[in-house]
Amino acid sequence: MKKLVVLTGAGISAESGISTFRDSNGLWENHRIEEVASPEAWEKDPEMVLRFYNIRRKQLFEVEPNEGHKALVRLEEKFDVHIVTQNVDDLHERAGSSHVLHLHGELKKVRSTGDPSLVYMLDHWELKMGDVCEKGHQLRPHIVWFGEPVPMFEKALDIARQADVFLVIGTSMVVYPAAGLISYTKPEIPKYYVDPKAFPVSGVSHLTVIQEKAGEGVPKLVNELLGLA
Repeated sequence: MKKLVVLTGAGISAESGISTFRDSNGLWENHRIEEVASPEAWEKDPEMVLRFYNIRRKQLFEVEPNEGHKALVRLEEKFDVHIVTQNVDDLHERAGSSHVLHLHGELKKVRSTGDPSLVYMLDHWELKMGDVCEKGHQLRPHIVWFGEPVPMFEKALDIARQADVFLVIGTSMVVYPAAGLISYTKPEIPKYYVDPKAFPVSGVSHLTVIQEKAGEGVPKLVNELLGLA
């Protein structure tokens, strides 16, 4: 069975109603995103950081996967599908995708500030100061903040290198290191880029550009790929 690898970004989740940083020019309540999503922000004002993620988490409990998420699940009928997502939501999992790697962390998970190996799943949307791990350390969002390393990137690289087909969906292809994954795929494999602002990527061969939203373009592409398989 051929390995099909999908890189997804904010665009696919936006169609489920999840607001993106780009919608607000990179601002949240007049704060630059870096001011609420960085280790420095946590040190300076952890309550503000928690409020930012609580609002996002609350919204996540209120939305559902869209046709783009659902269509990707159908690919598992004929492909070994692995999704690498820049998104911190769980919409791929809720749609039914079997293999999802989160590059930037997961919104519904929290971890210990004293022992990063202690990671917990939240069944509610609110994380507060005073919520601690079993060792007594404050819990923080299980998110890769600006300025922090991306621990899952090496695994994502390995997955990209093994791809027989590579899809890019709903991303601007300007956020690194994720945007660089396509450069590590085998030159000869077919690649597809679905986004309203999709463009030919310099140095990438055999790339088909589909300038549509994920909810429209992905189901059509999935039908085509299943037909070819």
